[in-house]
Amino acid sequence: MSDTPIQWIAAAIFAVALLHTFSAKQFERLSHRYPRHAGLFHLLGEVEVVFGFWAIVLVVVMALVGGGSAALDYAESRNYTEPLFVFVVMVIAASRPVLVTVMSMVDMVARLVPVRTSLAAAWLGLAAVPLLGSLITEPAAMTIAALMLAPRIFRPDVPEGVKYLALGVLFVNVSIGGTLTSYAAPPVLMVAATWQWDSAFMLATFGWKAALAVLVNATAAVWVLRSHLLALPAGPKRKAAADRVPPSVVAVHIALLAGVVLFAHHPVVFLGLFLMFLGFAQAYERYQSPLILKEALLVGFFLAGLVVLGGMQQWWLQPIVSGLSPVALFLGALGLTAITDNAALTYLGSLIVGISDDSKYMLVAGAVAGGGLTVIANAPNPAGVALLKRGFADETIGAGGLLLGAAVPTVVAAAAFMFL
Repeated sequence: MSDTPIQWIAAAIFAVALLHTFSAKQFERLSHRYPRHAGLFHLLGEVEVVFGFWAIVLVVVMALVGGGSAALDYAESRNYTEPLFVFVVMVIAASRPVLVTVMSMVDMVARLVPVRTSLAAAWLGLAAVPLLGSLITEPAAMTIAALMLAPRIFRPDVPEGVKYLALGVLFVNVSIGGTLTSYAAPPVLMVAATWQWDSAFMLATFGWKAALAVLVNATAAVWVLRSHLLALPAGPKRKAAADRVPPSVVAVHIALLAGVVLFAHHPVVFLGLFLMFLGFAQAYERYQSPLILKEALLVGFFLAGLVVLGGMQQWWLQPIVSGLSPVALFLGALGLTAITDNAALTYLGSLIVGISDDSKYMLVAGAVAGGGLTVIANAPNPAGVALLKRGFADETIGAGGLLLGAAVPTVVAAAAFMFL
């Protein structure tokens, strides 16, 4: 798997996958223009399908060039724990008992704040829930925040530019909001054990800075959105039955979610808990909404594809990461995160022998600050895209729109990590 031709081919396929990600919206438009092939264009227009599709292409090409056994060995050598975890945590976190409980708490807090409930609820969804990700993990926070904000912000009557700003704020805040602990943010998790960074260190070094940036971003976004939020009633209407979930059912769901988070790095355990969840949800179906299995599976497919494609990019990424000064490393990580998963970037940094403490900080700070720039920048982003894309034109989220929407909140996050 170290043959130079394979490496160059893998890099070329990775570049094509990136271009495909940025042009996914165009495939969706082609599906309307050529209805005979609408199914194919719609499939290629699904952002969550892109990296999984090109990962399959890579494995097929590797089989043709190096033999089927070598290609299969490479595919099986990848670690798919994160895609599996994101799939499981998305489904459980989006279940009606968990979602209604969190939304009820948010609504209760929103009513206590001396501003319109619609403004306060949106602010809590963009600020409090991303920070909660430091406890429940970023994918769970993204799922809950996206489902909470969808009826408030991501509506057909809200201008596209404003929605992209809100999406950018959400993605950036989730990316940096998980840095208050050492286990919730994938890019932090990749280096925490190697560099001996515990939760106390994260809170003192990154967490308080991230919290300030989250509050600034959320406040600015709600200010821009205020006219659209004030047009809402006191709170989005929900079915009365959704509010009548027995406490015992809620307790079981919360316990299973906590177990999945606790054993996030042990797929045998959290998949077993997930099977228990599916059985319990079926037994008490009257207290459930349809599970988001399709959306979660697509996100898992996306992340698994990124694992396969990203595993072949170390040969050119690591020399770049290891050859930069601390400040250049911060800016480089900020930019590179837009074209590769930030957890993969920090993992490569953890392999560098003798890296200075300043460089460690700058690498992780740049990686998490840039986590909202693209769909692939941070593992939870595909979950947000899957749950919110219906609120955008053509039911697709354009990569260019997201990049522009995330630009200002990314600058805020970067400034917090650089100057505070």
